[in-house]
Amino acid sequence: MTTRDRDLSYEGLNARRNEIMQAALRIDYGAFELEGIGFDYERLMREVGYSMEEMRRIQSETGVGNTPLLELRNLTRLARKYAPPGKGARIFVKDEACNASGSFKARRASIAVHQAKNLGYKGVIAATSGNYGAAVASQAAMRRLNCIVVQECYDSRKVGQPEILEKQRVCEAYGAEVVQLTVGPELFTTFLRLLEETGYFNASLYTPFGIAGVETLGYELVEQCRALTGRDPDAVVCTTAGGGNLTGTARGVLKAGAKSRIVGACIDLSGLHMASDRDFNRKSFTTGHTGFSIPFATWPDRSDCPRNAARTLRYMDDLVTVRQGETFYITEALSSIEGYERGPAGNTSLTAAFALAREMDRDQVVVVQETEYTGAGKHPSAQLTFARENGIAILFGDPEDERPGTNIVLPRDPGLIRTRHHDMDALRRSYIKNCVRNYAMERASEQDVAYMADEVKSGRDFVIGELARNGCRAGG
Repeated sequence: MTTRDRDLSYEGLNARRNEIMQAALRIDYGAFELEGIGFDYERLMREVGYSMEEMRRIQSETGVGNTPLLELRNLTRLARKYAPPGKGARIFVKDEACNASGSFKARRASIAVHQAKNLGYKGVIAATSGNYGAAVASQAAMRRLNCIVVQECYDSRKVGQPEILEKQRVCEAYGAEVVQLTVGPELFTTFLRLLEETGYFNASLYTPFGIAGVETLGYELVEQCRALTGRDPDAVVCTTAGGGNLTGTARGVLKAGAKSRIVGACIDLSGLHMASDRDFNRKSFTTGHTGFSIPFATWPDRSDCPRNAARTLRYMDDLVTVRQGETFYITEALSSIEGYERGPAGNTSLTAAFALAREMDRDQVVVVQETEYTGAGKHPSAQLTFARENGIAILFGDPEDERPGTNIVLPRDPGLIRTRHHDMDALRRSYIKNCVRNYAMERASEQDVAYMADEVKSGRDFVIGELARNGCRAGG
């Protein structure tokens, strides 16, 4: 049967999902499934087949990695001004804007595209509206592969956010074909159809190659922190959305032998629905927000590959949220008092670090593990103008008064920038509840319990208690 003869409806494509993914990745995910609900995640990651040394060599071939770790002395000084006596940790940032394509996503793309080239694929496809599209396009250009990027660009009025349109422009500049969609459910179906029609490699954000590529970031920042300060980072703050940034960085930190606290940071967009046509243009941050980070943490396998290699609850010690207005403020502060114009995505974790530093001792070190390139569409003035055009009030005051989709509150004083610590046990409980519901579990084996304990970085008793709360018996 030729591709032309196949059923290209939503139902038809999704019925062939596993077949299409197998051809587009050449990973037999079924080989890693365990009896019950479990999945041998660590074996999947081991069998990626690249050591840390090999990944660093591959990345160095295409302008990726070995980015500087910068101490932000002026922001540290400002944080100490608003900190209790003895508090105010030193703030460092890993300047990932120095990568080819201008963000840490180049690390993910470099390994995925190298794998595609090694396996003899003629091209790569990625479904993303973020920096990852530009990273895949850039790496594909260097490896002389074709590239297609599938993006949700517009609402139903064909109006797109300046940040997304900026990323679209960059993808095209690197020679990629950009398939532009309106917000809605057709993204994944279009992605499957293109994979089948072209026979290209699935350069998903969530394959083991995409996650392993970020491990070099975590490894490097520990090496550099030791060289600059004589100690390991006390905390590493990662902007988190789908979880790959945090997962890969945490794995690299562990491989470097550090026991740093891993903190996820995201923008609080409570009340906005990410798949809503109405809400699509009422948010000023297109990634690194609660609309991605919470659903992906509590059910990672909602991605565009059979099993998501990004598993944040396995690694994350703390999740904090910040507000849009606070992040715009820190973006401006980074430019005006440190001399680095970066962002906006990496500045979400920088905003969190600015507040966290005030809770930490002065001799401690907090590392923000990314910056990203900026451009006309990403600049705060473009984003705030667009927000105002879409009915969002721009105010100065206390960010606690910010209401996503209604207003953006720029802090009238940096002392008002705060972190809000999310309830980690609530996330863990939600993950276990999703397991029971999605697998229709009535009884969990000891192997199932052990798997869920690893997934949520908790103990057996916690898992058994939550299973019972959801009507599932454990044991046997």
